Amino acid sequence: MKIAVFGKHFGQEYNRSVTYLFQELTRRGHTLVVYAPFMAFLREQGILPEGQVAVFSNHTEVAQNSLFVSIGGDGTVLDSVCLVRDSNVPILGINTGRLGFLSNVSTEEMDEAIVAIEMGDYYLDERTLIKAECAEVDFGDFPFALNEVTVYKHNDASMVTIEAYMGDRYLNTYWADGLIVATPTGSTAYSLSCGGPIMMPGARAFVLTPIAPHNLNVRPLVVPNTSDLRLSADGRSSSHRISLDARPFNLPGNTPVKLTTAAFTIKLLNLNHQHFFQTIRNKMLWGIDKRN
Repeated sequence: MKIAVFGKHFGQEYNRSVTYLFQELTRRGHTLVVYAPFMAFLREQGILPEGQVAVFSNHTEVAQNSLFVSIGGDGTVLDSVCLVRDSNVPILGINTGRLGFLSNVSTEEMDEAIVAIEMGDYYLDERTLIKAECAEVDFGDFPFALNEVTVYKHNDASMVTIEAYMGDRYLNTYWADGLIVATPTGSTAYSLSCGGPIMMPGARAFVLTPIAPHNLNVRPLVVPNTSDLRLSADGRSSSHRISLDARPFNLPGNTPVKLTTAAFTIKLLNLNHQHFFQTIRNKMLWGIDKRN
């Protein structure tokens, strides 16, 4: 199997685990290609000697692989999406971060994960993305977000006014620090910290979550993802900000932004014993009585 490996900097406490992962995959006869900037970090840490594995540099080379391994936290998985794109290559997240909703295989489970992959003992969890379109903003060649698209104020203490439409129907005007449009995947990220609901990954919906709204009776709203959303921001500042996951862009005032469901999905590889309910119970400490 040909496996692409991507990651960022991680703490030295994970050096031994990551070294073992590379050694074990190589020992089992898999061909590894590592993202070039990550390769430089691994060699600095003494994890990979010179010439042991090949490298890749951009998204066009990802489709040649059977699996994409992301080493890091959930932010690393989001960056992985920018490389995997619509290639249909599944992503396996090895967690060296904190919460790990997306990178949900711990370093202690690596052996189990390797065997499961070789035996086909896993399932693919398909996640929807948001596509952003705006005539005045250049989102580059990947105008998509797995977690959320956020419109927010830029270097100004005053609020931003955001008009929202669903199709041609007026939805609401938000006076707030910003507005989050989250996918089910993103419902456990920024939206959740702003009071939004948790959605099952397979839900065909978006959630609109205001950030510090001026009107306290304006609450998060779940809408179907079958219609396009249109947002337009105004305020004292001449420009605002829009982010696709963690990628920020300037947004001129009164410039419409169209949000739709992407035509492709991202596939996350999960071990058969893993389930979304188990993940949120573990990560959010549900069902644990702190009195004991």
